[in-house]
Amino acid sequence: MVFKLINATDAKPGITIMIEGNACTVKSQDISKTGKHGASKARIEAIGVIDGKKRVIVYPGHERFEVPLIKKMKGQVLSIGEKVSLMDLENFETYDVIAAEDIKSELKESDNVEYWDVEGIKVIKRKM
Repeated sequence: MVFKLINATDAKPGITIMIEGNACTVKSQDISKTGKHGASKARIEAIGVIDGKKRVIVYPGHERFEVPLIKKMKGQVLSIGEKVSLMDLENFETYDVIAAEDIKSELKESDNVEYWDVEGIKVIKRKM
């Protein structure tokens, strides 16, 4: 579910946008001036919210990006395997969630965590 649309020139550092179907947080943005016959270009460096990959793209300044809706929720770890089994602390539903290796090594059963729901993909972001 898309929250809103913004122009490439409005993608300031800290904003999360969709790049090639992946939610990414903008780290830097450079905008070139318009030429005699051309439009301005925006060079955007972003880091993937889920996979952590760096993405560098160049688009015309009038290009529109989707801003994803990110829900930040709290949960409790039930078990740790290939994926982490997690129980939401508000509605008590259980999910199998992706966790980064550095976070996964710190987790134990019954730990409370913050997890994000980004366009239907749930990922653990930090231990509380």
